[in-house]
Amino acid sequence: MESSENKMTHMKKQHWKPCVKSICTTGIESLPSEVILKIFSYLDAVTLLCVSCTNKHFYHLSNDNMIWLKIYSKSFLPKRDKWRTEVVQKSAVSSNPYDSQPRESGYWKKEYIVRKIASGKARIIQLLRPVNTYTGLPVETKNAIKRSDLRWMIVLREKNCNEHAMDQADIYFNEISITVFWHGINWPCLDTLSCLRLYGVTPVLLGEGKTDLKNGPWRRSFISEYQIANLTQNAKMIGCDALVELYHVEHGVLLGLWNKNEIAFVMACLHYHQLIERSILGSATATYAVAPDKAIFDDIDPEYGLHGYQLHIDMHSKGNTYMCGTFRSLFCKKDYIRNGYLRLSVISYKNNSQYLSLRKVGLSWKTDALEGVVQDCCIMDVTVLDESQKPFWCFSAPVSLISTFKTPDICKYFGPSYCMTHEDATGKVYVEMVWMEETQEYYVTNLVLYLSTQKVNSWFGRNY
Repeated sequence: MESSENKMTHMKKQHWKPCVKSICTTGIESLPSEVILKIFSYLDAVTLLCVSCTNKHFYHLSNDNMIWLKIYSKSFLPKRDKWRTEVVQKSAVSSNPYDSQPRESGYWKKEYIVRKIASGKARIIQLLRPVNTYTGLPVETKNAIKRSDLRWMIVLREKNCNEHAMDQADIYFNEISITVFWHGINWPCLDTLSCLRLYGVTPVLLGEGKTDLKNGPWRRSFISEYQIANLTQNAKMIGCDALVELYHVEHGVLLGLWNKNEIAFVMACLHYHQLIERSILGSATATYAVAPDKAIFDDIDPEYGLHGYQLHIDMHSKGNTYMCGTFRSLFCKKDYIRNGYLRLSVISYKNNSQYLSLRKVGLSWKTDALEGVVQDCCIMDVTVLDESQKPFWCFSAPVSLISTFKTPDICKYFGPSYCMTHEDATGKVYVEMVWMEETQEYYVTNLVLYLSTQKVNSWFGRNY
């Protein structure tokens, strides 16, 4: 009896297997190529590009020149051709002189993509022409980011050349910068990493609607690379709380580490100056070569390059603004050119009418499961314009408060004194402040810019 039941069960299994196979073979892949091409002819460009990533068979079929010539003609025919009726349009496409010439498979696909990318970039760059008179930066930067569906991703490269790509998790828009966060649970071990690469990511066909970044079609624009090998020894720790330690790598990139040296999150502070160009106009392997602006040489004014500067400074964290100010007509006397720097006094402790209030600062962070605030840290955005209102020095970087000794001139203030500093190849920023216990806020009593003499000479064509 058992043997007969086993035979029946075995026969049922044998009978079921061909049914599964027959279902699999009745999919779209089993259709004749002519039928699949007909289906593909009704798809738009973005969907067709996604379908081409399915398998090799679909990739070759989706490169059909007739399909892409039709898409190309609809997008780039002169306006007078678009006024015609649908019948005339069809005849125009079919009688197109380019159609009679022999073309390799995928020729019109490449032509369409190249022209679409060029026109999309041109529309975005057009948005950046109006400039804010206070900051010297494009007014529509935030709008351009949203219109282009621009996002940012990081690629963590291991010492054995393995790579881990991560799409942005959060983004915060500030007045003259953005703050981008990456966080997750599948971070590689910090000790195995050699560098971090930052990319701007945009759809291949700009303006054609939202695209899933995991499946494409999209393109990368290489922005910069940061060395993170031996991070805890080579990078500066700017602050910590009970859970994370914050390390500033360079150029506004910040890594948050758990106490066990495991990555908790990555944060990038990106200044608006030339951000769009670097994020969409570069290639996957090379950065966009931004043409440097330079002031027009003026041999009439003997102190040209020493005056007419304008500073816009902003201190913030995750949408909270702690201080924001614009200072015009900054200058440097020749006597103040020392040790390779021009000294521009913005706020002097000798003039208490210039003092600015600064709220208690803290740098907010967040992961998938936890969030917190590292006290006495924030993000500093600085834009320095020259006499012709061109951006001379722009950066966005995390900074921290450092306790200092009180000077005799400000001993009348109660509470501890602090300073903030930032330094790079272009210059230094020094901010000094005192804590007012009565009002629970800081007062900025000294703010000085130090501009590199080498940068000033190169910019203005001088020899100070």
